[in-house]
Amino acid sequence: MVCDRCIMVVKNELEILGFHPMNVKLGELELESELTDSEKLTIHDHLLTFGFELIDDKKSRIIEKIKNVIIDTVHYQDNNIKTNLSDVLSSSLQHDYSYLSNLFSEVEGTTIEKYLIAQKIEKVKELLVYDELSLSEIAFRLNYSSVAYLSNQFKKVTGLTPSHFKQIKEDKRKPLDG
Repeated sequence: MVCDRCIMVVKNELEILGFHPMNVKLGELELESELTDSEKLTIHDHLLTFGFELIDDKKSRIIEKIKNVIIDTVHYQDNNIKTNLSDVLSSSLQHDYSYLSNLFSEVEGTTIEKYLIAQKIEKVKELLVYDELSLSEIAFRLNYSSVAYLSNQFKKVTGLTPSHFKQIKEDKRKPLDG
């Protein structure tokens, strides 16, 4: 679950199934009592129709929490505070960063850093499309050391420069009165 609408859908669907969640938040769900295997299967199958997956093993839950912390940090927080992601993850998940990093790489086949970069580039794309901030403001907001570094990373991931990406998006927009 990556947004408030997702949380709302999951909560609503659980209530339709007769379960009364005590707490539903990004990637986590707390019910009043333990579920039977049959109930887990029912919830799993029902949520799958909405594109959600029920994760029930410890490693997968940790991976999901890592992703949620990164998504929250990149997309929903004001990133003016310069904190190391490793410190944020370690304190949020109560595990040593090297354990989290190794587990993430083992299960996902990519590093936490590459996942973070992918999320940041998606945020850059979003901000470029909205066209409310300059590239230097975007770089500052996402804690890039410079516009050049952001541009290089953007090009490495997308194959386009930020200005070319923005131009392509503008070319696809058509006026409604035309």
